[in-house]
Amino acid sequence: MIKYTIHLILLLLLFMFSACNLNKMYLQPTEMKPDAKSATLYLEGDTVTINYIGEHYQPQFIRNGKDTVEFDYTIESTLFESTSGNLLNGWMLTPKDVKPKATLLFFHGNAGFITSQHWSMTLLLKYGYQAFVIDYSGYGFSEGRATRKNVLKDGNSALNYILNRPDVKGTDIVLYGQSLGGHLATVVAAQNQDKIDALVVEGAFSSHKDIGIHFAGFLGKIFVKEQYSAIESVQQFNKPILVIHSTEDNVVPFEMGKKIYDHANEPKAFYEIDGCHICGARIYNKEIAQKIAKMIAQ
Repeated sequence: MIKYTIHLILLLLLFMFSACNLNKMYLQPTEMKPDAKSATLYLEGDTVTINYIGEHYQPQFIRNGKDTVEFDYTIESTLFESTSGNLLNGWMLTPKDVKPKATLLFFHGNAGFITSQHWSMTLLLKYGYQAFVIDYSGYGFSEGRATRKNVLKDGNSALNYILNRPDVKGTDIVLYGQSLGGHLATVVAAQNQDKIDALVVEGAFSSHKDIGIHFAGFLGKIFVKEQYSAIESVQQFNKPILVIHSTEDNVVPFEMGKKIYDHANEPKAFYEIDGCHICGARIYNKEIAQKIAKMIAQ
């Protein structure tokens, strides 16, 4: 009897530990304290310091400790409220010399935060797009805890927020998500397809359970709770969708991108690329920009 009880306790502990850790793998945020004044990253071989100014954490980029970095776009850092109950940080990236014809609402992957993730969108700006990039709850300066439930609430809230911005009105709305953000974008798009014009999914996994099984085998199958699924949502989406996936992706298998595409409704397109995980918008920005333009023209 004692031996049976010990085995039962061990199994229960294994279940709790496995379920907790497997569900945590989806969200690995970089958190910034509310009073943080700066961060450091490496940009094109140089050390760049980002100073966060004011109550909205407006970023200022300083190269090598002295030179202000100028871009061909502006960054407006703002805060908005999510239905998760948390105040979220978002950046509006606007090209200086091009009038935006469409707004890309960008959902980044499971790690990092805006400062490290917004670069994925910057090369698309010169083709007539502006982009709004958000940090989910618990990421960067966004309040709250990073949970999958909060992420979905945050994604829906970000869409509703930008629809009320004067600089977004009159532009086409395209959801663009990478990796975890691609999975999220598919769900948000299906829930709000009357509010958007197109969807771009890059390097995304087909479902929480699918990627859980990929990384943890039968433990993923047993312990990962789905909550919401790209593969189910994409079947309910009836507007243009572009699925991008690299054959060299060593994080999310290429087959998962194909699975999303195969279950999607027309009009749809699949863009097979080479290169690292979610590097498409950096390496193939011109081609992707053209494909987005074609989608919103339909």
